[in-house]
Amino acid sequence: MSSTSRTALGNRPSPSAAEGTPAGSWRGMAAAAAAVVAVSLAGLVGLGLAVVVVSTLDPGGGLTVGGSVGLAGRLWLLANGGELELPSGPLRVAPLLLTAGLGWGLARAGRFAVHVGRPSTSRAAAMAAAVLVAGHTLLTVLLAAALDSGSAGVDLLRTAAGAAVLGLAAGGWGVLRDSGGLDACLDRLPGAVRPVLRAVVAGLLALLALCTAVVAVALAADASGYAAVSGSLGGAGAGALGMLGLGLLLLPNAAAATLGLAAGPGFVVGTGTAVSVHGVTLGAVPALPLLAALPDTQAVPLVAFISQAVPVLGGLVAGVVLGRRMGADDGGPVPAGLWSLVAGLLLGVASGLVVWLAGGALGDGALADVGAPPLATGLAVALQAGIAAAVAGTISRWRALG
Repeated sequence: MSSTSRTALGNRPSPSAAEGTPAGSWRGMAAAAAAVVAVSLAGLVGLGLAVVVVSTLDPGGGLTVGGSVGLAGRLWLLANGGELELPSGPLRVAPLLLTAGLGWGLARAGRFAVHVGRPSTSRAAAMAAAVLVAGHTLLTVLLAAALDSGSAGVDLLRTAAGAAVLGLAAGGWGVLRDSGGLDACLDRLPGAVRPVLRAVVAGLLALLALCTAVVAVALAADASGYAAVSGSLGGAGAGALGMLGLGLLLLPNAAAATLGLAAGPGFVVGTGTAVSVHGVTLGAVPALPLLAALPDTQAVPLVAFISQAVPVLGGLVAGVVLGRRMGADDGGPVPAGLWSLVAGLLLGVASGLVVWLAGGALGDGALADVGAPPLATGLAVALQAGIAAAVAGTISRWRALG
């Protein structure tokens, strides 16, 4: 094979003959297995140390080391999409900040497997990805089985499915990206697809950033309420630190719920509390300081009305990014407007997915449903962002072409 030959995965020179042999595939699979173990160990050890330190600072004694490790493990299972069966009912809310960190680690593991194994065929890359997904799923199930108990059971089937999906999405993306498979797939699609995908990512990040800002404003407006709830939980500074850490892990979940508010459908915290621009219903909520951002009265707060601009702003960001990223052969302002409309619709799909991932259940009965409605939120964002993106994309492309 000549040095200028190309692999089936992308437009890069093929590795040497030894790297294209089954031995190269085995190296990639071994690297994937080692990397996924490293990701799990690093994540669990870091999370466990954080919980142990907070418990140690508690003047009342806090959790034992074993209890702290168990709490860290259960947070890890929830981040993988698992479900805990508690005496109060099912707990099914993924701390999305921890989930995002885990996804980043799995993506890095997939990229590491490619760099070590250097797969020369799509089959070799798929084998490395399969080992990564299977390894992450197996480790998560083993952890779930170890933590399963009468007082805090674990839904093994849901946990295994969640871990497999996360491993496939994050680890598979890492393998596909660095093996050249992603470029090979995108090269077969119209040239504007790449700018569309970049626009959707930029728009989604803008939506979440703006919604996080809304949550921050709501918390700042009721700082005394946050302090009161945090102080009522005891543990002095350690309790406050622990609640702050949990709030940070759940901050993306709060931002996703706020996206439901901004889009129009609103969100709920159980059956007794519902917040939307059409009205506010207040009921009993868990003693979580982050929930101090909820309104204190039945009146719709001003920040809720202001947040209605968020979907439009996200669409504008997507349209501007697409208009500037389109290539010379991708057309003028009119095609840019049409592609921007597609980007806005896809932004609605992505928003619905994020809202679905952020929701869940905090128990039986009154807290069986927490979060914004995914379908209604996705449709509302798609409509508002799509129109805004089409206008912004047309203007941005016109200005880019001079």
